[in-house]
Amino acid sequence: MEKYLDIISAQLKEAFESKGYDGTRVAASVSNRPDLCEFQCNSAMALAKSAGKAPIMIAEEVAGQLKENPWFSEVSAVKPGFINLKVSGTQLAGYVDGMNHADKFGLENASPAKKIIIDYGGANVAKPLHIGHLRSAIIGESLKRICRYLGHEAIGDVHLGDWGLQMGQIIAELQERQPDLPYFDQAFDGSYPEEPPFTISELEEIYPCASGKCKTDPAFAQKAHEATHRLQNGDPGYRAIWNHILNVSIADLKKNYDALDVHFELWKKESDAQPYIPAMLEDMKGRGILKESEGALVVEIGQEDDKKELPPCIVVKSDGATLYSTTDLATLVERMQLFGPDKVIYVVDKRQELHFIQVFRTSRKAGIVPDQVELEFLGFGTMNGKDGQPYKTRSGGVMRLETLIGEINDAVLERMKENREFDQAEAQKTARIIGLAALKYADLSNQATKDYIFDLSRFTSFEGNTGPYILYTIVRIRSILNRYGKQPSGHIRFTGNEPEKQILIELSRFSDVIGSACKELAPHKICSYLYDLANAFNVFYHEVRILTEEDEEKKDSYLSLLDLTARILEQCISLLGFAAPERM
Repeated sequence: MEKYLDIISAQLKEAFESKGYDGTRVAASVSNRPDLCEFQCNSAMALAKSAGKAPIMIAEEVAGQLKENPWFSEVSAVKPGFINLKVSGTQLAGYVDGMNHADKFGLENASPAKKIIIDYGGANVAKPLHIGHLRSAIIGESLKRICRYLGHEAIGDVHLGDWGLQMGQIIAELQERQPDLPYFDQAFDGSYPEEPPFTISELEEIYPCASGKCKTDPAFAQKAHEATHRLQNGDPGYRAIWNHILNVSIADLKKNYDALDVHFELWKKESDAQPYIPAMLEDMKGRGILKESEGALVVEIGQEDDKKELPPCIVVKSDGATLYSTTDLATLVERMQLFGPDKVIYVVDKRQELHFIQVFRTSRKAGIVPDQVELEFLGFGTMNGKDGQPYKTRSGGVMRLETLIGEINDAVLERMKENREFDQAEAQKTARIIGLAALKYADLSNQATKDYIFDLSRFTSFEGNTGPYILYTIVRIRSILNRYGKQPSGHIRFTGNEPEKQILIELSRFSDVIGSACKELAPHKICSYLYDLANAFNVFYHEVRILTEEDEEKKDSYLSLLDLTARILEQCISLLGFAAPERM
């Protein structure tokens, strides 16, 4: 279906052109003064200079032309040159009725459909997920769902950190603790044990211990560097330990990501990119883009239109070691060869922006990524506490993700107990559903690039712009429909009251909002839409008799409208990555 706003804009364009004006850039927008009108058009002011007329004169001519147009119930010209519009409730209801019977509520798939790899998650093996991993997971999962809904082939890649010094540190510490393990016996030629020599809890204790020792014990630090070198050069015992680390860590990570309802199609790792590095470096040398700088090999990335000087991308350090930039470039080589994407989106902390500018420009210069393939960096801000500092535990440490989820679920459970009694098992299950909504909505309702304050009390409230409020609205609508006792006909018409019209207007915006959220990588636009639609319904609920309406045809239309509202609310929260419980 054509977007409702495009239909309104087309009516305006035709009116402008009928009066002899250029209609190329004529468009309607949702009014920023809903007390005055529902839609507005500011195009008269843009055309005033070329037309040689005052904007209000143009606006009045066009408004006069639109007065008989069936799409509008009210048209007025307002100084200095605005055209204020109220739409016909009958035409609007006809459009929404069409949405009710259309696939995906009339949303048209993106054309052309693209293959998009979304790099999000970015966890490191051998470490627990903490709140620093939260935003990447939540934003990335939502973007993947939005892209898929628009018809794109979206592929989520966790891109695990499993290579480098951290692995050597773990191996060195394990050797000090259990030197008799066969992995450290150079003469061992049998099969290594299938069971790992550590649990996830032990592994999570080993890494920080080893990392701390490296900072204070030079001998241990040297041992860790040697272990890293042996691992990366294929030592069979060290590779066996590394595989144990991966298996134990990934099983635990999947459990934690599942609790967030975050899922990946690819569990690729930094190590997967290593085989591509030698040929990539040779090709870069052949192109003549690698320059020596203080013993390191770098690629100059500066361009004439840069507003400030950008440092070169270091590809190989002076000691011959590779870096994250090397691995990220090789990962792009791998992605181009294995998947041939049209676009790659990186959902990463915004403090990594310079790194990705360097990687993107180097990948173009090296011919790794063709010009027609889009590379996009979505840098997200920090989740802070009320003190404005990164959110931490009460003792001041970095909070584990499962701890945060537990605190939210407990807070929701307490709020639920204030309102009614639940079976304990049902209450805990419902609290987990609402808690996830509270967490994700709190994050996604903010523009991704902005820092935000995480307020546990506010975000778990059942009132205001929160996830629980959206869920409560859905549950309330479903309760009304259940009390009705039968499925409404699905035919929506305008019966003449203002709260009804406001719901119709909000519903008509669905395709425009989802398309914009996908194009701009902006899940917060869906959150804003959800809040507006939920508010419109709740005004309707309080001001209009629904189940007690005596006119059966009118009642059926109301309930058909409510059913569509619930389904669109449910579709939107699914795109954000959560669902509604049966009751609250």
